[in-house]
Amino acid sequence: MYRNIKKYELRYTDVDAYDNLKLSSLLSFLEESACLSADELGFGYKDVAPRNIGFVLINTYVNLEKNIRLGDDLEIHTWPLKPKFGIFLRDFEIYCGGEKVGVAVTRWCMIDVNTFKILPATAFFTDCDFEDYNTLRVSDFRDWKIAPLEEACEKLYSKAVTFSDYDHYFHVNNTKYADYFLDLFSVDELKNALFSPLQITYCKQCKIGEVLDFYRKDYDGYIIVEGRVENELRVQFRVVKREI
Repeated sequence: MYRNIKKYELRYTDVDAYDNLKLSSLLSFLEESACLSADELGFGYKDVAPRNIGFVLINTYVNLEKNIRLGDDLEIHTWPLKPKFGIFLRDFEIYCGGEKVGVAVTRWCMIDVNTFKILPATAFFTDCDFEDYNTLRVSDFRDWKIAPLEEACEKLYSKAVTFSDYDHYFHVNNTKYADYFLDLFSVDELKNALFSPLQITYCKQCKIGEVLDFYRKDYDGYIIVEGRVENELRVQFRVVKREI
């Protein structure tokens, strides 16, 4: 069955101070593989853009068995699933040196880029387009909803959105939120940390001129982080922080 396979060379700029692959770099590799796969299958950026159609990410789930390190041979396998109710799922397998070290799942919506209205799959696809799609699932994860923080939390820091945060839909690219997230942790907290499993919900796009306020709450066994603009929820993280 179909899968896109891409090898990535880890550059010095892809890792953090501890030589671990940065979360934003991993998400960038996943996004790159997703885009290359879409190009192969005929619904890439160059295919949908002339029709004012685009794909936006709404959820990400990553489960790693270990941190990926500088010098590792990284290989990502990906394939799309048949869409359901306007949601496009994509699965990933993550390999280092031929060893499977993790999986990821992303959920996307197809939109009208002028209005940001969500479109049904039939706006671009026909049923026969999905006949040969891979049905293999990398995870049985289904718990996409992250409950909002109910208890009052102290605002830890704020981030003004700038042009360097943008992608070609003129909103903050999903990979940027990963760096914002890690800025809520101290250097010592990150020293021996593996954030896995990790779940992200992108609630609403952020644009230049807006200021994201970030909140963090540590629970027994997991951490919730929220980014809000004038108290409106824009992004959520639910993670397990493991010591390695």
